[in-house]
Amino acid sequence: MAAVPSDLEIAQAAKMQPIVEIAKKIGLEEKDLELYGKYKAKVHLDVIDRLKDKPTAKYIDVTAITPTPLGEGKTVTSIGLTEAMNKIGKNTIICLREPSMGPVFGIKGGAAGGGYSQVVPMEDLNLHFTGDIHAVTAANNLCAAYIDTSILLKNPLNIDPLTVSWRRVTDISDRALRDIVVGLGGRQNGYPRQTGFDIAVASEVMAILALASDLDDLKDRLARIVVAYTYDGKPVTTADLKCAGSMAVLLKDAFLPNLIQTLEGNACFMHAGPFANIAQGNNSVVADAIATKLCDYVVTESGFGADCGAEKMMDIKVRAMEKYGIVPDCVVITSTVRALKMHGGAFEARPGKKIDEKLQAAENMPALESGCQNLVKHIENMKLFGIPVVVTVNRRTTDTDKEVAMVQDIALKAGADFCEPIEVWAKGGDGGKEAAEAVVKACDMPKDFKYLYDINASIKEKIETIATKIYGADGVDYTPVAEANIKQFTEAGYDKLPLCMAKTHLSLSHDPNLKGRPTGWRLPIREVKPTIGAGFLYPLCGEMRTMPGLPSEPAGNKVDLVEGGRIVGLF
Repeated sequence: MAAVPSDLEIAQAAKMQPIVEIAKKIGLEEKDLELYGKYKAKVHLDVIDRLKDKPTAKYIDVTAITPTPLGEGKTVTSIGLTEAMNKIGKNTIICLREPSMGPVFGIKGGAAGGGYSQVVPMEDLNLHFTGDIHAVTAANNLCAAYIDTSILLKNPLNIDPLTVSWRRVTDISDRALRDIVVGLGGRQNGYPRQTGFDIAVASEVMAILALASDLDDLKDRLARIVVAYTYDGKPVTTADLKCAGSMAVLLKDAFLPNLIQTLEGNACFMHAGPFANIAQGNNSVVADAIATKLCDYVVTESGFGADCGAEKMMDIKVRAMEKYGIVPDCVVITSTVRALKMHGGAFEARPGKKIDEKLQAAENMPALESGCQNLVKHIENMKLFGIPVVVTVNRRTTDTDKEVAMVQDIALKAGADFCEPIEVWAKGGDGGKEAAEAVVKACDMPKDFKYLYDINASIKEKIETIATKIYGADGVDYTPVAEANIKQFTEAGYDKLPLCMAKTHLSLSHDPNLKGRPTGWRLPIREVKPTIGAGFLYPLCGEMRTMPGLPSEPAGNKVDLVEGGRIVGLF
């Protein structure tokens, strides 16, 4: 096989079409757009009302097995599948999340797909794009400033500083900001207290941006955010602080979905970017509401493994999309021989460290067979939601036919409706036609979508259902802090909210070192936090951080600006 150029070289060589032309292909007019240059645009929300009587497209969620730290090509699969479905005559749009600059300059590099399965303009969307994440940062930090000002200036809301849970955010991975003290330097600088920073995409504001169904819902959710408690134990909200309206104003433009294109000239809505291990990990409701009225099939992607983003898609995002009647018609589970061999013990894969190329390339059937138990568990999990499952094997050049055949055999015996290898990274849409045909067939199969848990169940019942049924835990252990949180939130009436479990994406368990399909373990719940505006509670499982750090060799080391203003090294 001829060498494939770097992702950035492929993206920079792409002959992009004006975004106005891409919009016309899917039935949008220039008046529907807010142009951001020649190749990016935002789409006005009144399109939703104009198209409300159109039929709703089939809705496909792409997820994955438990990945290595480098990822297994879920975005590559999502984009390539979209290209392939259009090639076989199925009018298809893709909806993706916006990438955070934290991972772009940290461990993973760019997040526009890869090879010949990308969305463009690649540099723009990996960097500042249309400014949505900056707007989230500004709205979040405006609220933080209001809190500290209110406490300093006579504290009219009677806020107990020790209960302030609202943290500032930035979109760069910076471990030094995880735990800090603010308000030092004298009274004019504020009331001293311990706090910290999260990464911007972990902000509740980002979760709200993704889950709000319209502008009124956005404003209502922002006003419900709980930031602290009074000395009497009463919740303090952004409405109490009188900053919710200003936050909404800062998010007004960011709430409009972004329209870009794939390498093969198909439409992509890229909007919102909540992480999937510390937030719900799916793109925006409003992007999907528009896309599903403009085509016959919509492909979207849930972050990390199916135990993270896909479970949250089904139990959180689908509930938020009930207004638009959008329910998944099938799930695609992305797998790689590389990751499955890792799960079987063939080699180690740790964040920030290179994977041994010889070990990951060497055929190892015993390790692969053992590691496939991780895939089997994800298939079983997705079947719990009552929808068809397609498995794709994102094929690398070193994968043997024997290895791919084993994955297919195990997947089909485990209950997958289809299992197809794909080569979209090297071949674009032409490398995914068989998978596209399988997805079309899966979407036509009977489905009986159901949530994993009853929304009216207790907080502990919901936690334990996810822990035992999705993760495979024997049970759940709660710290005294978590027990107190659960009691407090139950008394406050928050117990009827869905849950957004915050745990590592590198294992089905809370421990990133437990690979494959772990057994004989219990899930520790350290704390439960409220995100009332977003509309969920999030239990923290084990040692889960909301601010990543840079590795010893960040991806940003390779990024540079060369003669003529050309960017190099961006993945």
